[in-house]
Order: sequence, then structure tokens, then C-alpha cells
Amino acid sequence: MITLGVETTAHTFGVGIIKDKKILANVKDTYTTETGGIIPVQAAEHHKRVAEDILKRALDKASISMGDVDLIAYSRGPGLGPCLRAGSRFAAGLSFKNRIPLIGVNHCIAHLEIGSMISDVKDPVLMYVSGANTQVIAYESGKYRIFGETLDMGLGNFLDSFARYLGIGFPGGPKVAKLAEKGKQFVKLPYVVKGMDISLSGILTNLKQKVEKIKSGKVDYTINDLCYSVQEDVFSMVLEVTERAVFHCNKKEVLIGGGVGCNKRLQEMSRKMCEEDNLKLYVPENNLLSDNGVMIAWLGYKKFKALREDEKQELTVKSKEDVMNVEVRPYERTDMVKVYWR
Repeated sequence: MITLGVETTAHTFGVGIIKDKKILANVKDTYTTETGGIIPVQAAEHHKRVAEDILKRALDKASISMGDVDLIAYSRGPGLGPCLRAGSRFAAGLSFKNRIPLIGVNHCIAHLEIGSMISDVKDPVLMYVSGANTQVIAYESGKYRIFGETLDMGLGNFLDSFARYLGIGFPGGPKVAKLAEKGKQFVKLPYVVKGMDISLSGILTNLKQKVEKIKSGKVDYTINDLCYSVQEDVFSMVLEVTERAVFHCNKKEVLIGGGVGCNKRLQEMSRKMCEEDNLKLYVPENNLLSDNGVMIAWLGYKKFKALREDEKQELTVKSKEDVMNVEVRPYERTDMVKVYWR
């Protein structure tokens, strides 16, 4: 069975194609800026502009045509409304034109489920760290439950905001990580863990104050030192909550998901924690950690296979009006989804 997945929750337009568990193509293009952060309407326009080209490249990479596709999956939410609508309507248009079933999936859960496609992970705690989302998730009683999360902003957005204040562009996480490699001293920052949750907005305010002190020449630390320190600080916070969730849920595996998971220092710290606690750590490749169409295709495939035959028959988009009104759920939380495919 060949499934095509369309990912457009935020800055990335991605098309992934799989044949059962085999990846045939994973093509994407990312909206970026030199200054400032992501502007949802502009990101959506980017997605519309590159959609046909990315689809063609993915089909060429997979050596197939749309006539070979058995199922189309799209990211239904959560995410930025304009971006979700750009992707959902594109996917629905393909469904209508080619008479192919269409299924929507939860973006956060797709980050978790991709682990079961590329590894032997069975029942992990997911440390999900992306732009808008920072959650510690595990499967319990028919749903993926959130055992800890950010109380204000996602880790990726936090790093982007810090980078924007420094004037180094978007996305900021990789640029902060590059500067952190040059840091030589640890600068004490707030460490905010509240029960099983973390808070980042106060740390961002503190960082801005420290940047101004650097500019005035009142301190002996540098921007590089701040970038190093912020990674050590906030990654430790996320790992503390992850470790607690592991023991609370009696799990033996940890899976990293989300674009911030590409950070080498975060992976290193996670590996050390898992070694000390005798846990298995699973880290997908970077192109499967960051937003991508393959994870959308995989979750769509799993959901579709678990449906009854009469339910499958209802999935094809039947009119142009349906194309424009295809469902998106910008605020759908991970724990709102009934996991019927397990």
C-alpha cells in the first residue's frame, strides 16, 4: 500500500511517500527569514507556492505517479491555521482529482508514531520538543497522555525568540546551537520546573536583560556563553520532567521527537540520562525529527488500516466544496485523540 503524506503545520511544506514501512520519498521546503520570526500568512503563501514542485519531486524520487497512490494523509493539527489550511486543501484537491481516500492526522502523535516505523521501539515516553510544542507523552488507557509540558511557550519558539532578540534570524535553534559551541563559561539562569511542567517566558526575559548587560560592557560573559548556558539550563529542565515520567509510568524506553530534537547537545544529555537509568534511547534521523511528510503518511497508514471497510469508503473527497471545507484542528491537543489503531 502506497501512502502520500502532506505536512504543513508551521514553517515546513513536506511531502512524504511510503510503501507500507518503506520510505520512498521525503521532500520538503522550509519558510525562513533573515530577521524576525514566522509570519503565518506568509508561511502559508510559501506553502502554496512550492506545493506542486515538492509533490513532483517526491513522486519523481519515489518513481511513481498519483495513480499509484492508495491513500493521502495530511496534518490536521495542531498548528498555524493558515498553514494547516494551505496543506489540507492541497491534499483534499489531490484526493478529489484522483479519487483517493483522504485522512487527517494529529501532527504531535505523528512525531511519536514515526518511532515505530524506523525502530523496534514499543512503549516509550516521548520527549516531544518542537517550535510550538514541548510535551512529555506516554500511552496510557487508549490515549497518548501528556505527563508534563510547557506552561507558556514551546522550546523551539523560545529559542527562536531568543535568536530574534539577538538579530540572528529564523529558525533560531540551529543558530543558537552554533554559537553555544563557542561558549566557555556557564552563566546562571532561572531554572523553572513546576511539578511536571516547565516555564520558559521568565527565562527569556532574564536572557534579554543579560544581553543588554553584555552590550553595555558591564559583565565578563559573552553572547556565546549565554547560548551555551541556555541550552544547558532548559534542556536539563525538559530531561528532569522526562525522567520523572519514565519512572512514574514504569517505562523502559525514551523516544525523542520534534525539530529541537536535532540538537546534538540535547541528544548527548538524553543519552547520558538513559545510560544512568538503564533505559533505551531512540533518536530518529534529523529529517524524520523535524517536520516531514513521512511521519504524516505513516500515521495515516496506521489509522486507515485500523478502520472498517465501510469507514474507508467514506474518506474520498467528493466535491470542490469539500476541498475548501476539509477539516483542520489548529488547537487539537495530543490527549484529545482516541488511539484506536493500537
